[in-house]
Amino acid sequence: MKSYRLLARAALLGVLGMSAVFAAEGPPTWAYGTDPATVRPRGPQTAPDTSLKHVSGSTLEFTRAQISDRFGPADWFPGDHPAMPEVVAHGHKPTMMACALCHYPNGKGRAENAGVSGLPVSYFIEQIKEFRDGERMSADSRKRNTGVMAAIAKAMTEEEIQASAAYFGSMKWTPWIRVIETKTVPKTYTSVGLYLPIEGEGAGTEELGARIIEVPENPEETEVLRNPRSGFVAYVPVGSIQKGKTLAAGCGTCHGTDLKGLGPVPGIAGRSPSYLVRQMYDMQQGTRKGTWTELMKPVVAQLSQEDMLNTAAYVSSLAP
Repeated sequence: MKSYRLLARAALLGVLGMSAVFAAEGPPTWAYGTDPATVRPRGPQTAPDTSLKHVSGSTLEFTRAQISDRFGPADWFPGDHPAMPEVVAHGHKPTMMACALCHYPNGKGRAENAGVSGLPVSYFIEQIKEFRDGERMSADSRKRNTGVMAAIAKAMTEEEIQASAAYFGSMKWTPWIRVIETKTVPKTYTSVGLYLPIEGEGAGTEELGARIIEVPENPEETEVLRNPRSGFVAYVPVGSIQKGKTLAAGCGTCHGTDLKGLGPVPGIAGRSPSYLVRQMYDMQQGTRKGTWTELMKPVVAQLSQEDMLNTAAYVSSLAP
């Protein structure tokens, strides 16, 4: 542990010494999906859609209610993953939703939560316990699913923590996000923190500016069908990847030379840029704590939000 700490500090001195702190800016709402201007009001309640749904490549069919069942969500591709432990497939009522609901059976997750497949088992276990113990909270209080995760962690038994860690850790992280540098992006709205392109009235494009906008490759496949094979595209500012490459030069000290992980330290290559920015900001603001966070504190302390954006754009553009 001491050697990791010293290496992290050395990386900080070599790479980030001239960066300015922009803590006063407040949370980057584009990363948290919490900008009130993007939240679309719920429409009038309609009769439940009971028709059977399908996704390409699967022989199975489910209704909308089955797809989003908190205690047994649809598993479109059972052959894509090992047998799920009960905690992953169903959770347990009334307090603990199935892990597969938010993170998918393959652990890929969505931009508003986290991808968890391929994480070191020991690291995964530590994170669940830090959620449970109040050491992982969101710097943006409007990010509600952080609190949901904390409640789930409190409800998990030691056996369930071990089983879920072993399950998700057994699957490699594979390509899931396309990173595209651009000046303009589709106009979007947010639904429970997930960015979705506006269709019909109000559709069009807008300036990206100093943001990363991460949207599903196929909105219906993600939002309606929760297809675990349908990934994401992340729009990042022009030039941000190269800038991020310079900023991330010291990250390999802890995360491995290819940023695919090193021992108990998780890989970050090819992960969600929205998630990466949220974690850097949470660590900087002190709402995310814990063993491994202590190593990151000196690294993120001097990062501006622009630095975080550029670093995430580069890291996410790498092959996992």
